[in-house]
Amino acid sequence: MTIQLIEHGIAHSDTAHFGDAQESPVAFAGTAAGGRNEGETSGDHNARTLYQHGTLALLVPGLFDGTLSMGELLTHGDTGIGTGEGLDGEIIILHGTPYQVRHDGGVVVAPDSFMLPFANAHWADFSPLGDLEDRSKAELSDLLLKTTGLDNTFFAVTVTGTFKNMHTRACAKQRRPYPSLEHTAQQQRVFDAESTEGTLLAYYSPQVFNGVAVGGFHMHYLADDHTIGGHALDFRVDKVRVAVQRFDTLQEHLPVANPRYLEHDFSSDDITGAIASAES
Repeated sequence: MTIQLIEHGIAHSDTAHFGDAQESPVAFAGTAAGGRNEGETSGDHNARTLYQHGTLALLVPGLFDGTLSMGELLTHGDTGIGTGEGLDGEIIILHGTPYQVRHDGGVVVAPDSFMLPFANAHWADFSPLGDLEDRSKAELSDLLLKTTGLDNTFFAVTVTGTFKNMHTRACAKQRRPYPSLEHTAQQQRVFDAESTEGTLLAYYSPQVFNGVAVGGFHMHYLADDHTIGGHALDFRVDKVRVAVQRFDTLQEHLPVANPRYLEHDFSSDDITGAIASAES
């Protein structure tokens, strides 16, 4: 099942002096460097569509079955994040390569047969936003929204460069019968690096979509030397370059072939509370 949510007429950006922390949104001339017009694509792919398989809500009660293969996910984008069957580590896809940050901290390339219950993917076509120094995770998030004015639409961000106090996590693979998301998060492994160089990939979802995705920013990190990675819990920017890609279509793919998903009653699940707890 595929649901496409279409947004029209949203302003978006080319470049900006990001480090000056402008209070007013930048005026967008095109979604990517080069300023293409509304509805145009990147090469043979639509760079304005964010593809998502599954929802965050289905993870809350422990619906961790892998319902999409990595090979299929990569037909929808060369950039993305996700998790494996049973919440098996953290996935970050960069330049078409899907990296799995495992519970032991190791980083491996996930094969096409790797199964996922939840993932985002898109075709990368980022616009440079500017350089930034010495900001916390919270300050970076606030600045992104103030600078872009994209609070009510979906967009992706890459932050590349050096980071201080990077704090990430990865969960251990769970077995059936699966526990809840909150229980699994309590068993996560946490990794720290005082100084690291790499790429932070974040997806922003409007608060009204919390449950479908993470309302706000969902961030994964991978160091260039693969010494640390995973879901980014906290960090401080040292010196980085920031780029943004705005979407006007969310393509939501639901695991309708999975009986556990079809039969589950979500009405008694504390979706908002569980997501907030797992993300912190």
